[in-house]
Amino acid sequence: QVQLVESGGGLVQAGGSLRLSCVVSGIIFRIETMAWYRQAPGKQREMVAEINSYGSTNYADSVRGRFTCSRDNAKNTVYLQMNSLKPEDTAVYYCNTKPYLSSWGQGTQVTVSS
Repeated sequence: QVQLVESGGGLVQAGGSLRLSCVVSGIIFRIETMAWYRQAPGKQREMVAEINSYGSTNYADSVRGRFTCSRDNAKNTVYLQMNSLKPEDTAVYYCNTKPYLSSWGQGTQVTVSS
């Protein structure tokens, strides 16, 4: 059974940085495209970054140039380095495959104060 465990969120001032981690089990991690999603209060969940098995990345326009997605296949872990954070980045962040599986982790809360 797949398990997705996100961590690294917190409260940060605008312009600050955070690094999120997600440890994955129950899938053949190294062959999967992994993605970070976020859901802000009252809004639909959206994908913000993805990384395929070759390490190629893609980003939503809203985060491109500020967020960097990476992975460590030896640790079954995907990361999201978030720089120049803005209040509109406030959300619960989740990792999952792309396309996403039905199971989700608990997410990690990111709150950016102005």
